[in-house]
Amino acid sequence: MCKALIGKKLGMTNVFTSDGRYIPVTVIQAGPCVITQIKSESSDGYNALQLGFETKKASKTSKPQQGHFQKSGGDCFARLREVEVDDPAAYNLGQNLGPDLFTIGEKIDVVGSSKGRGFSGVIKRHGFSGGRETHGGKCHRIPGSIGTSAWPSRVMKGKKMPGRYGQDRTTVRNLEIIDIRPENNLILVKGAIPGHRQSLVMIHKLKFGK
Repeated sequence: MCKALIGKKLGMTNVFTSDGRYIPVTVIQAGPCVITQIKSESSDGYNALQLGFETKKASKTSKPQQGHFQKSGGDCFARLREVEVDDPAAYNLGQNLGPDLFTIGEKIDVVGSSKGRGFSGVIKRHGFSGGRETHGGKCHRIPGSIGTSAWPSRVMKGKKMPGRYGQDRTTVRNLEIIDIRPENNLILVKGAIPGHRQSLVMIHKLKFGK
């Protein structure tokens, strides 16, 4: 069984269940992903599928990549990812994989890149409380003292300081699939997932069940 799929975060909305519950959901375009290469333990040392997602023009693809994509039908892809598989012999080059890989009610892990916030201060980046606002306080959003006195007279590694915040690989685990709409390649997942709209995500089956 293929254990993951490439997807794209489309945004958030909400749905009502048959018993009237209101559930916030994230809409993910799950595929269609095309198998562009099959790797087996005998030839590559491990079992995996290389999946292609989002086609692009051949004119914007290098000649070696065009030759690689010819083996799976000729379409060129902007995104390539490898996913784990139990039996690679059960798949064929050029085969399409979609949201039917999952079932409603199944729990999944979603991996993406968190939103980039640029250069941020310690309050936004690390949740510092800040200095006093009244009675002559002049240190409102600064980190405060960072030194270590006479010894070792340097800033220690790992000190929480201002800096780049966001755009990190983030995994949200045990998300429930509320609905699957295979005609549109859509999966509706309960709750939020990392990343901005139109960002790339990986949808993984749980390794150890629910």
